[in-house]
Amino acid sequence: MSTVQKKICMIGDFSVGKTSLVAQFVRQTFSDKYLTTVGVKIDTKMVAIEADKNVKLILWDIAGNDGLTTTTASYLRGAAGFLLVVDSTRRPTWDSAVKLQQSVQEKIGDKPFIVLLNKSDLEQEWELDNAVIEQHRAKGWTLLNTSAKTGLNVEHAFLQLATAVTQA
Repeated sequence: MSTVQKKICMIGDFSVGKTSLVAQFVRQTFSDKYLTTVGVKIDTKMVAIEADKNVKLILWDIAGNDGLTTTTASYLRGAAGFLLVVDSTRRPTWDSAVKLQQSVQEKIGDKPFIVLLNKSDLEQEWELDNAVIEQHRAKGWTLLNTSAKTGLNVEHAFLQLATAVTQA
């Protein structure tokens, strides 16, 4: 049984659900209390991606911002891939995510990433339209509807990225 270690970064605007997604994945918990992440919070979780391969994910939950600061850029160093989180009830977080993806790619190169369209439990409040989502899918982006509250696609998203970063 082989084990590899991979650094995964969680990026996106403030209050899109990065910390809640990590808590749901690592501890199967959800809290309605909003706590701002200052700097970076690091968690780990071991996952099996094949019968004979484990991946220790080192999850860097980076403080939210709509641009790449020098500090944020330094947190990305060594990342094997990233999850780009969007609050689907707030359209500006999508626009920020598209810009962040380009900035991150310039900083760390072409790494596997998945866009998480978070807050699927509030679908009636979504401000994203399917046309813009499909346009990015056509570009090869992987986008998943997630809910840190209900757990929808959370495990799947992390496992899919874990598989992608071990094959990259």
